[in-house]
Amino acid sequence: LSLGLKGDETISITGLRDGAGRIADVVATAADGSSKSFKAQVLLMTPKEVEYFRHGGILHYVLRQLATRKAA
Repeated sequence: LSLGLKGDETISITGLRDGAGRIADVVATAADGSSKSFKAQVLLMTPKEVEYFRHGGILHYVLRQLATRKAA
């Protein structure tokens, strides 16, 4: 089954709290504004993965950690 996504879409994931085995609502929006909505099972297996997710991804997590260290 293919959703016809190209890989350059902006992805929005909603409906999760801790991410453990939850079904999320996903919207993939293309540059032209068209979008596809679907449901996906999300599995965050470790506490660290949950932490990354809560920060918006590993890059945001690392940047916040660096900013906290510089402020201290």
